[in-house]
Amino acid sequence: MKKTILAFLFTGIFAVQFLMADSPITSTPFWEVFKSEKIIRTTVHTSGLLTPELADFLISDKNEISIKMAVINCLSWDINGKTNSEYFLNYLIDKKIYLNKKEFKSKGDADHLLCMAYLKAMDDYFELKEALVWANLAIKKNSTSYTFAIIHGLIAAQAEFGDDWCKVYMYTHKVRINDNLKKDMREDAIEIIFEYMDMYESSCQ
Repeated sequence: MKKTILAFLFTGIFAVQFLMADSPITSTPFWEVFKSEKIIRTTVHTSGLLTPELADFLISDKNEISIKMAVINCLSWDINGKTNSEYFLNYLIDKKIYLNKKEFKSKGDADHLLCMAYLKAMDDYFELKEALVWANLAIKKNSTSYTFAIIHGLIAAQAEFGDDWCKVYMYTHKVRINDNLKKDMREDAIEIIFEYMDMYESSCQ
């Protein structure tokens, strides 16, 4: 009897760990494609914490949006939660780019909004409501970028995770088949994303 109970408990623990480690936000490490970038080599050594140097990189309009997303992807997630999005918001306000959160939402630069959305999703991938708000604001400002669309798709897919597996798949598949988007993300980074997301294709049959 004890062995049966222990086996059940271990199975349950394993299942929970599997679910936590296997999702659109946690299983698409496309930052690895950008390892040659100096900023990524720096990010690897920050223990997943946003620093002033990284924040400066994210807010600069001189840097490619795909590399900015790779930085956030490299910062990764933590089952116990993170506060990188809060740091980013405070950084923007301290730099006097925006007066407050309300002004950021209403007048935010598209790149800044997408950074905030992805940081928020990485901070707590179990609670995606606010991350989706930021992502929707971002994509309204830039609806032609593949990078914007795929990050929005990953966040939306994560929000749907566990409810409708076909929707999880379609959120990013729709991006893949949209020929009107500007391909501003590296092809091998896209492959990493879909290597995972295509696992859900059979749910739509």
